[in-house]
Amino acid sequence: MFAKDALKDQRILVTGGGSGLGKEMSRHFLQHGSEVIICGRRQSVLEDTAKELADETGGIISSYPLDIRDSLSIESTIEEIFSDKPITGLVNNAAGNFISRTKDLSPNGFNAIASIVFHGTFYITNAVGKRWIENKQKGSIISILATWVWTGSPYVIPSAMSKSGVNAMTKSLAVEWGPFGIRLNAIAPGPFPTEGAWSRLMPRTEDESKDADTTSNYMTIPLGRAGEMEELGNLATFLMADGCEYLTGQTIAIDGAQYLSSSGTFANLGSLSDEDWDNIRSAIKSSNEKDKAKRSV
Repeated sequence: MFAKDALKDQRILVTGGGSGLGKEMSRHFLQHGSEVIICGRRQSVLEDTAKELADETGGIISSYPLDIRDSLSIESTIEEIFSDKPITGLVNNAAGNFISRTKDLSPNGFNAIASIVFHGTFYITNAVGKRWIENKQKGSIISILATWVWTGSPYVIPSAMSKSGVNAMTKSLAVEWGPFGIRLNAIAPGPFPTEGAWSRLMPRTEDESKDADTTSNYMTIPLGRAGEMEELGNLATFLMADGCEYLTGQTIAIDGAQYLSSSGTFANLGSLSDEDWDNIRSAIKSSNEKDKAKRSV
């Protein structure tokens, strides 16, 4: 779809780049000539991903362990990255989410999401943006959101609130930083199945089939299917590439028209029983424990 050198001379930082959507966008950027830096909390995962993508694409990729909730760590890491060579693009992909009845949420449960999606996204956006301004350098920022920023969504309140805040940040800074040549846009993906997100948003016990409710989920999507990673990569590459510098302050849905058809929210979970929610909590807890075991920061 794009020339192989569409991102030539670019250097893009992708948060949450070790797996899922971040990994796939990083692959796409490398395939089109950009240098890529990935960061996240699981150093071993970052290193494995960097090696895999370097071997696969022949591109230049490096990794930094980083807890995006820690503003001081962000400042030191961004300073180190810029001292080597300034980046030209940032993808705010680091996220956390899980389904829960709001009445069951603890302050810690809420902050576990808000500290990453809301606070962390601002910390790293500001750390990068102010350096671009100081250096009189243009840049492009993409944030990965959800269609809930337009509709809201029950049962994912911390994420819906936090991503709505990032949506407001995208529009606000597009105006404030536009005079400096800095563009901000966002992508609101529909269902793009990844292990990390699916295990917390569609948790199942070990004896349940991964395809148990695929048909019912995709019935709400006019195109009748989940998104393909290549499609997400194409959109991210388009937003990063030269040639669309007049596009800024926008959040673009890529969801097969799901939210236009059925809102794309978790409203259907209202029929679950207390026992169902207990089973969901257990499945999410198990997934979280596996993830924590791999973290280095």
